[in-house]
Amino acid sequence: MSADDEQPWENVSQFPDFLDHLHNQGGATVSGIIDRIDADVDMDGVVYHDRGIRSPGYDATFVPEPEGSRMRPAFSVELHTIGPRSVWAVFDATLSWDFYLLEADDIAAIAWVSDEEYNAEEAGMFLSKHEALAAGRFSFGTFIYAGDEWQEQRDLIDGTDTPAFLQRDDGSTLVPTSQSDFYNVVNATPEDFRTNGGGAPAHLGLLELEVTIE
Repeated sequence: MSADDEQPWENVSQFPDFLDHLHNQGGATVSGIIDRIDADVDMDGVVYHDRGIRSPGYDATFVPEPEGSRMRPAFSVELHTIGPRSVWAVFDATLSWDFYLLEADDIAAIAWVSDEEYNAEEAGMFLSKHEALAAGRFSFGTFIYAGDEWQEQRDLIDGTDTPAFLQRDDGSTLVPTSQSDFYNVVNATPEDFRTNGGGAPAHLGLLELEVTIE
């Protein structure tokens, strides 16, 4: 699913060798990435985006999964959630991933897209990953917000018992009132959803996806 509601992105910059850096450093946060590259980006919080599933949090952490813990090399992303939520995803590190910083007026994002996703879903419409990302076509990312825009995102989930809200293809937002409502919408149980990556096709490289609230 795309992130078309946030497009077009005016600046698209690729992070070279991000997974190598992640392995060498043992992990990285969104705020740390922004500081390290000295980007002119204000950040009060992020919204994790997974094919239209969105959940606000204060930050997100990327880590390489320990060697031998899985059948294949992997990396994970964990959201520093608002309240007693858990939003955590594991990705197949054997795919050809590229990470990007996207910037537009009053918003930025870090997105990660594999060659496999691009070839399966976007190559017929765009000549490069860069063009696809500039048009808002990516399945996974963390939108970066500050000020009133961040408060607006946070207000969507404050006072609810849902682990995440959902961005429809037409750009409108659906906010379930509880975890059971959320899983009714996505037509899954929390355990099935976690172990099959929320029904993600194999070319997306999503191995596990946990979206829950205590």
